[in-house]
Amino acid sequence: MSHQDLDQQEKGRLKDTPLSVLDLAPIAVGGTAADALHRTLDLAQHVERWGFKRYWLAEHHNMAGIASAATAVVIGYVAAGTFNIRVGSGGVMLPNHAPLVIAEQFGTLESLYPGRIDLGLGRAPGTNPPTVRALRRDIQSHGRDFPEMLGELRGFLASSGGNQVNSGVRAIPGEGLTIPIWLLGSSDFSAQLAGHLGLPFAFAGQFAAENTQLALYAYRQSFQASAVLSSPYAMLGVNVVAADTDEKARYLSTTSQQKFLQIVRGSIHTAQMAPPVDSMEKLYRDEREQLLVERRVQDSIVGSPATVRERLETLLHETQADELIIQSEIYDHVHRLRSYEIIASATQS
Repeated sequence: MSHQDLDQQEKGRLKDTPLSVLDLAPIAVGGTAADALHRTLDLAQHVERWGFKRYWLAEHHNMAGIASAATAVVIGYVAAGTFNIRVGSGGVMLPNHAPLVIAEQFGTLESLYPGRIDLGLGRAPGTNPPTVRALRRDIQSHGRDFPEMLGELRGFLASSGGNQVNSGVRAIPGEGLTIPIWLLGSSDFSAQLAGHLGLPFAFAGQFAAENTQLALYAYRQSFQASAVLSSPYAMLGVNVVAADTDEKARYLSTTSQQKFLQIVRGSIHTAQMAPPVDSMEKLYRDEREQLLVERRVQDSIVGSPATVRERLETLLHETQADELIIQSEIYDHVHRLRSYEIIASATQS
């Protein structure tokens, strides 16, 4: 096969690959949680028109820059303000909750918005140890009981009329409803579990790109066909900042770089989404900080429509992902909308 044939094949694959959105409802410097949630709904309404398949919201707690802590509530808000796009969690951190509560919450959402709700589950806390203690009191499991909790949750959603773990306890609403369950992960633990159970898997490439190939390989190798899936289905998270020019995109991407700098400094819980800057070099205290941030953002896709299209084609060629879920962290809402519009257009051209 010639390079030209391969290029055409990858262009066709990009055009046929579903695109979705990952949103943390970021609270910008100078803004409020209400502002962030209103922007979330506006973005969801726009990407629905642009053909995105699903809109997922992530659970994080005790973070000054994230408004999606009550994830099921925000999912309901977005679903009520849209028509066809699937809305779900990317994800709900199951160890933070009783499985019965999640079954009831998502059973309620599915009852209100039938055929549109996804339940993506993670096993990380989504916060720091003091907040974990406030959420669930016991912080000793470190997610080790995640498979058991998942089994309990699936039992509540089954149509058998009761949960085998908690005999006679039923999730109403929830029981018997078809709510797609996805496992989320940034390593091979959930990848193997998803494969073993025959569930779809979403990999957090937006912050753990270095583990992408390992996790996807583990998922596909461990996959066993189930009533849910006959073959593996992997969705890959990726950071994308798109603008009309490469230069403009690089400028806008400094907001995301500042977030990773906050993570490196341990100040992510107190920081809000920062406006872009002309130069990141002035913000680094030393070379170590710069190297750590640059390592975290090196797999982000930043650029013009042509650059974004080429990088996405390469990503799909290397990973063979079945779907991409895009996180586009941009300070100005108008520019964020434009980024997703460019992504939608670039993948269809």
